[in-house]
Amino acid sequence: MSYKPFDLSGKVALISGGNGGIGLGMAEAIAASGGGVMIWGTNAGKNTAAVTKLKAYGVPVASAEVDVSDEKAVIDAMASAVKEMGRIDSCIANAGINVGAKSFLDISGEKLRKVMSVNLDGALFTLREAARHMIDRAEKGDPGGSLVGVASLAGLEGAGRNEHYGATKGGVLAMMRGIAVELARYGIRANSVAPGWIATDMTQGAQDSPVFTEKVIARVPIRRWGRPEDFGGIAVYLTSDASAYHSGDTFVIDGGYAVF
Repeated sequence: MSYKPFDLSGKVALISGGNGGIGLGMAEAIAASGGGVMIWGTNAGKNTAAVTKLKAYGVPVASAEVDVSDEKAVIDAMASAVKEMGRIDSCIANAGINVGAKSFLDISGEKLRKVMSVNLDGALFTLREAARHMIDRAEKGDPGGSLVGVASLAGLEGAGRNEHYGATKGGVLAMMRGIAVELARYGIRANSVAPGWIATDMTQGAQDSPVFTEKVIARVPIRRWGRPEDFGGIAVYLTSDASAYHSGDTFVIDGGYAVF
């Protein structure tokens, strides 16, 4: 028999950017543990493929096309998600983008605003609307909930030529600490996940570079790229009752890269 608090039966998680990469890795582990999943993504085809994959676990699954940088779209989509799924017990703000730059001097206001609109504004809108639902539930006698912000090592370490991206992820880390303090009275906990070098569509260019593999991935103590499924365990933990007293923390999942 498995550890009972990890059983997610009856719980529902909403994951933005959940149709691929880290988000889908999290979604699959949650579904495998009995939890329902609502996927948000902007690519209809990827949403459909993710739903098909997750439904194989026999849990409630749905998706919606949502641009998290659009505040009204997020407000409307969260209301629809609650109506369709019945409740949202956990919300993982995972949607993120990056816009490359040759150097710090090449980061224009346009690039900054584009990355900020998804990575920070979008995370705030998503988590805020999930929190609104959780607080409403708490005031009706059903407290609790888990909010998760997917940040990055770039928010903790120096990310040259990615200062704009790092700034958004540092903002997520700070935001989650503030949420953890403010919403604890409702039984809501808030934590961050900071991935290292993970093999996803966003890092495809680096994956294709022998020089990057030799100079960077060789420094990862576990000696490989991270994979989306490496985030399944932390997703289940943060979604489950096993983390009921764990809030305001940052989980670095990087194969040991940051400490080497």
